[in-house]
Amino acid sequence: MRDATASVHHPVIDESGYASLSVPTHRASTIVFPDAESYATRGSRDLDGFSYGLHGTPTQRVLEAQLTQLENGQRTVLLPSGQAAIAVVFLSVLMPGDHVLVPDTAYPPVIGFCRNYLEPRGIGWSVYPPGIAAGIDDHIRAQTKLIWMESPGSTTMEMEDVPAITGIARAKGILTGIDNTWATPLLFKPLDHGVDFSMQALTKYPGGHSDLLMGSVSVLDLALRKRLRDTMRMLGLGIAPDAVQLVLRGIETMAIRIAHVGKVAHEITTKLEARGVGEVLYPALASSPGHAIWKRDFSGASGVFSVVLPRRAEPRLDAALNGLRYFSIGASWGGTRSLIAPMSIKLSRTFEHTRNERVILRVNIGLEHPDDLREDLAIFFDTLLNEAVARTA
Repeated sequence: MRDATASVHHPVIDESGYASLSVPTHRASTIVFPDAESYATRGSRDLDGFSYGLHGTPTQRVLEAQLTQLENGQRTVLLPSGQAAIAVVFLSVLMPGDHVLVPDTAYPPVIGFCRNYLEPRGIGWSVYPPGIAAGIDDHIRAQTKLIWMESPGSTTMEMEDVPAITGIARAKGILTGIDNTWATPLLFKPLDHGVDFSMQALTKYPGGHSDLLMGSVSVLDLALRKRLRDTMRMLGLGIAPDAVQLVLRGIETMAIRIAHVGKVAHEITTKLEARGVGEVLYPALASSPGHAIWKRDFSGASGVFSVVLPRRAEPRLDAALNGLRYFSIGASWGGTRSLIAPMSIKLSRTFEHTRNERVILRVNIGLEHPDDLREDLAIFFDTLLNEAVARTA
């Protein structure tokens, strides 16, 4: 073997006795085959096999298997973002002439996808009011092929009665899917409640460090998994192994992180509600919309909640935000840092509600010391409500 060839061909080494706690990161575009027949028949390989790097490496298969186990599913697919995961679910089951139902409280880009992509291509869509439960039957059309859910809903945190919706859908032969990012499968397992597609943005709690984008969809029906994979293949969607490795690292601490931020969020929301800073929206609070459903179906609450500001506080919002010490201003969540994002939902909602007219603060509790967060929020709401003088008097 000449030097130029030896520089290209890596030697095979004996790995006996080597064991590591970390999952190896396999980077690959080309997958090679041991013989001509294997290459010629590569198209007939099982979906869990390997044929091209775009369709997965062993690193990706480990994360898929780990998520499948947490979801109580049969298979999981990984996608470049949470929004991509939702879009692929829709595209895998909807054809021109079909109809999809989405909640009014869905992640806003979902509504945008329906309006700006599906509708021009002849796929119908409509929204249903949050917390509708069995009333979903009144919104179903003959063309409805998919009912999408998000529970709790974006920003306003309404809970959906998932078993009621899936029961009606299944009786009519309609598929269901849910965005379960807030709870993760640690706090709620959608597939156990009759949901067909359990989606989460791995960007949030599984990644856990605000440094990656990824989504997942888990299913019980292998035929649905094939439809997802076929759609991904046609769109050329794949995942970078290095990003997968970051999720594999983050998911190891997810249970501890969610338990911590959920405990702190519950303590903080209880105090904020008692102080009267505005309507506090957090499913674990007895006063929050859908608390009974949360208590029935969920095993806990994560670290994201909202506060509907009273009108009198709005003129001082910028000053209050600019005075934050430990909370950062940012729109995502699920990482180690605590965040506050002022939200305006009026233009993205169909069904009227008084809180839709208000500025709503979405708060993400991170891993800072709880006392620092409490102090930061106390000063923040002093400024908002103009109570600093009264507090020091």
